[in-house]
Amino acid sequence: MSDSHPFGPFVRRFLLEEVIADRNLTNNTQRSYRDSIRLLLRFMADHHATDSTRLLVEHLTAAIVRAFLAHLEEQRGNCVATRNQRLAAIHSLFRFIARQVPELVDQAAQIQAIPLRRAPPPVMGYLDKPEIDALLAVPDRRRPQGQRDYALLLFLYNTGARATETAELTVGAVALDAAPSARFLGKGRKTRTCPLWPHTTKILRQLLGARLEGPRDERVFRNVRGAPVTRFGIHDLLARTVLKAAETTPSLREKRVSPHTLRHTAAVHLLRAGVDINTIRAWLGHVSLDTTNRYAEVDLEMKAKALEACAVTNSDRTPAWRTDKDLMAFLSSL
Repeated sequence: MSDSHPFGPFVRRFLLEEVIADRNLTNNTQRSYRDSIRLLLRFMADHHATDSTRLLVEHLTAAIVRAFLAHLEEQRGNCVATRNQRLAAIHSLFRFIARQVPELVDQAAQIQAIPLRRAPPPVMGYLDKPEIDALLAVPDRRRPQGQRDYALLLFLYNTGARATETAELTVGAVALDAAPSARFLGKGRKTRTCPLWPHTTKILRQLLGARLEGPRDERVFRNVRGAPVTRFGIHDLLARTVLKAAETTPSLREKRVSPHTLRHTAAVHLLRAGVDINTIRAWLGHVSLDTTNRYAEVDLEMKAKALEACAVTNSDRTPAWRTDKDLMAFLSSL
């Protein structure tokens, strides 16, 4: 086909020019876009016998993209959120292609018309204070590795930081003097500063020691080999800790605990302590207040249950409003 358009060159230009050079998207977003396209190429090779070296833009119709999305959910077991994330990457890619080749605008518009699927709000998992105490009691602080584990878990609970933010935290981003704090580069390359409790400050001083006077770009948390800890290492540490803590606190066996669970826990506990919602929003680095308001909804549910448990009822006397039959009939008719 003389008017065909090989897909490969567009992918390279999209990732290098659009994603990295022009939009300067975060590393996580870059990897997400790359992985989405990689999965799409693999799908075309496995299900349509079209190798990536021979794939044309024209091959990727709206029907093919819908089949790919169904494959993600049905064969790969992806949730709606992951499906939407992959589709968002494809939308962005075809917006780029449409700008480059006007004759592909109609095909790109059909793909961009594929809607994101409405996803149920994620379950807000968090830990109660005794469960947090059980986690923090697990590391053997007499050993260097136990000191590191305790400091990392305490830091996650104090700051509500994401696993990636914690893994990438540098010595220069931590202030342990008059106003102790940690500085993060969060989603969308937005910088925020989170205060540290006096106990967290003390533990970090002990952990860093002479490293406080060393290179400012050195990572705060390191693994047993002295290399920077990764977000996967943080997930593994928490999984091992929860397994051990569940021996003394059985309620942990019923919960799925991840670093994000500690992030939710920090928010809920701050709210219970009377911290206002806007401060929590800044603390966690949420772009939208709607995201933070989910914690307020959780707190209201907890308060409602507490009030219900404390309510005093008088079963000997029928409430006066129940004896007003005309009023009850009126309400029933509404």
